[in-house]
Amino acid sequence: MSQTLQVSTLLLVPMAPLVGAVLAGIFGTKLGGNLLGRRAVHSITILGVFIAFVVSAMTLYSVATDGAHLNENLYTWMVVGDLQMQVGFLIDSLTSMMMCVVTFVSLMVHIYTIGYMEEDEGYNRFFSYISLFTFSMLMLVMSNNLLQLFFGWEAVGLVSYLLIGFWFTRPTAIFANMKAFLVNRVGDFGFILGIGLIAAFTDSLNYSEIFEKIHTLTNLSLPGTSWSLVTVICICLFIGAMGKSAQFPLHVWLPDSMEGPTPISALIHAATMVTAGIFMVARMSPLFESSDTALSFVMIIGSITALFMGFLGIIQNDIKRVVAYSTLSQLGYMTVALGTSAYSVAVFHLLTHAFFKALLFLGAGSVIMGMHHNQDIRWMGGVRKYMPITWITSLIGSLALIGTPFFSGFYSKDSIIEAVAESHLYGSGFAYFAVLAGVFVTAFYSFRMYFLVFHGDERYDQNPDAHHSHDHDHADHVHSAHSPHESPWVVTLPLILLAIPSLALGYLTISPMLFGDFFKDSIVVNSMLHPSMKELAEAFEGPSEMAFHAFTSLPFGLALLGVVLSYYMYMINPALPTAIKRIANPVYVILDNKYFMDWFNENVIARATRGLGTGLWRGGDQAIIDGFIVNGAWKLVGRGAAVIRRFQSGFLFHYALSMIFGLFLLMSWFLWLNV
Repeated sequence: MSQTLQVSTLLLVPMAPLVGAVLAGIFGTKLGGNLLGRRAVHSITILGVFIAFVVSAMTLYSVATDGAHLNENLYTWMVVGDLQMQVGFLIDSLTSMMMCVVTFVSLMVHIYTIGYMEEDEGYNRFFSYISLFTFSMLMLVMSNNLLQLFFGWEAVGLVSYLLIGFWFTRPTAIFANMKAFLVNRVGDFGFILGIGLIAAFTDSLNYSEIFEKIHTLTNLSLPGTSWSLVTVICICLFIGAMGKSAQFPLHVWLPDSMEGPTPISALIHAATMVTAGIFMVARMSPLFESSDTALSFVMIIGSITALFMGFLGIIQNDIKRVVAYSTLSQLGYMTVALGTSAYSVAVFHLLTHAFFKALLFLGAGSVIMGMHHNQDIRWMGGVRKYMPITWITSLIGSLALIGTPFFSGFYSKDSIIEAVAESHLYGSGFAYFAVLAGVFVTAFYSFRMYFLVFHGDERYDQNPDAHHSHDHDHADHVHSAHSPHESPWVVTLPLILLAIPSLALGYLTISPMLFGDFFKDSIVVNSMLHPSMKELAEAFEGPSEMAFHAFTSLPFGLALLGVVLSYYMYMINPALPTAIKRIANPVYVILDNKYFMDWFNENVIARATRGLGTGLWRGGDQAIIDGFIVNGAWKLVGRGAAVIRRFQSGFLFHYALSMIFGLFLLMSWFLWLNV
């Protein structure tokens, strides 16, 4: 244990947001008598997250400069045989980086919320939820064992349920949060199976102890089958990641989660919940390195998500849903990187994506505020001159998203494409096509949104649904056709602070994170079997050279083509998209219905499970348990008692007859036994 890391100090990181959440949730609401006002609530919760960020930044500095490391158990919750269930911290480069990302983005979201939720009655409750969300994610990333990881995993799922359904009077919000909760339960079923298999065959839930026994696990098969045990464990764990990190086909909850307020969209989709699955796979890299089958499975699922979710972004008209589908696509890119054993590249993209995606979500929220709560990009246009700070920061976020050279997203996204190109695993050919095609698709839908919102003719006074308030639950709110206006400083300050890392972070950190020793103790790669990172390192000559070289590369050409085509179709010749939609209407119907995944889930899976549940209830619960076992037992006793009662007549000759009959039965039984 390094002397530079003290457990007492590290405890401040998760506990400060938790204290803020508890104080705001109890004393800032009716539960505690509304003792704390709005100013007190946002001050307490922001202070808690700020303290967590400062300690996280100090921890990252110690880890990066002094090689500080800590792996310590704090509390033993339960001992079952040889299995110890503990609470503990593992602080290394991966954890400290995640701590900084989570706390910084959360801090920006907290500040932004002051302006965005100003008119909302649930102001104090919202601050309590987002602080609790931050605590849950920090417990997840700081854990040194699978039990605590699972606690944080389920806690972020629970709080996301509360946040997505924050406006609980709206049926769409209630549907969305239940959908998110149920889909994540499907993934979590696989996740807990994986954890159970690990516990059963290693007698431990502690990371370091599990990794020490990997050699033993690789020689085992799943009992009763010929399947490799490690492969089954890795696929089960990844099914958990598919739910949490919204990978096909468990992605369906994420677009609907836009029903929550915009600040939580930024927090869920940028730095916290959806990155939990990526973090978990990177943390379990020693296990995944032992199974090429599992890695191929991860890569193929990621490539399907990266490409086909991007297609859906092209036809979206809700500004938040466009950004949501870009999140799905970028999570697919991270998952592809995990499948190529480029775990550090996946985590690097997680880092850069957290900042520019939070920037895009908060920028979208700023536009919604400035446009009087209109979210339809078809009724915007020309917003640039009214909202200059929102415009320039959104442009920076969009350029980072599409992988423009020198922007942060370029370094991570380009590294993923190169890692896939160097991979020789099954499925890498399709994955390479998917990530390349995804570059064009991302650029097209990102700048379609950008041009429709910030450039062109002003259309905000032509909105046929102007009387509807999309993003705020104000029944009496009436859309105003007045000119857009720039947001207050509590909204624009986070935009500026997020735009800075979106510009420069990739350039500054690619060398140590991908080709230095930053992740040497936290991520394990077998470079003999999976040489992608080794070959990337040999080709890397520096961040400047990488960016200049990119101007002549295929990904840059595809991104540029996407931007130019979107400009032509939506700024110069706006009749063209309508004509294409008419000609390719069947394709549009498929995309508009999201590949009919929701229809299939609701009409096939939900009905089948409902029928199965009804059958088990009627046949199993009512007929067998209630009808046969419970009711059958008392009926049998009652009928037997009714027969026996007839012999209790009070007449002596009846009792004598019973004794003779009983003696006859006993003699017959003994005689039968001796024959």
